[in-house]
Amino acid sequence: MRYTRTAIFLHWLTALLIFGQIVFGWYLDSVPRNTPARSIVVNFHKSTGIILGVVILIRLLWRVTHRPPGLPTFVPGWERAVAQVSHFGLYVCMILMPLSGYVASNFSKWGVNFFNSVKIPAWGPDNHALYAVFNTTHVITSYVFVALIALHLIAALNHAVRKDGVFSRMLPGG
Repeated sequence: MRYTRTAIFLHWLTALLIFGQIVFGWYLDSVPRNTPARSIVVNFHKSTGIILGVVILIRLLWRVTHRPPGLPTFVPGWERAVAQVSHFGLYVCMILMPLSGYVASNFSKWGVNFFNSVKIPAWGPDNHALYAVFNTTHVITSYVFVALIALHLIAALNHAVRKDGVFSRMLPGG
């Protein structure tokens, strides 16, 4: 059984945006601190993160209201268990990543300057300790997220190579 067109669209849109945001976040580390260029890049990262957070919320709402198809009966129990745990982890990261980044931004004096044109005032105090907690959560989650994404890609490629129909259920157009 295939996923719905909406689920497929939201999956690939989210995947594309997450991939771009992670690469962009890593690029951000190479931009020197206390420079105008960093401020522009950081605010762009925050802005795209807010948009990604909204897309993720839409995807979560769809997922909660539309049960995905189960795995075919030939998939071994251990693969089912790994899939269930890893998908849960992916969803936790999809929530925690943008949320921790956004909350961290609100405990700094900078807040969010949406696409470097609309200043969204911080709703929290400039608190370095709280900022550090949420920013550290954001960074650690990025590494966990990348590991889970790698596992997800390996599993997807495995199903694609086996041509067992599991991978093709998430392909557009079929």
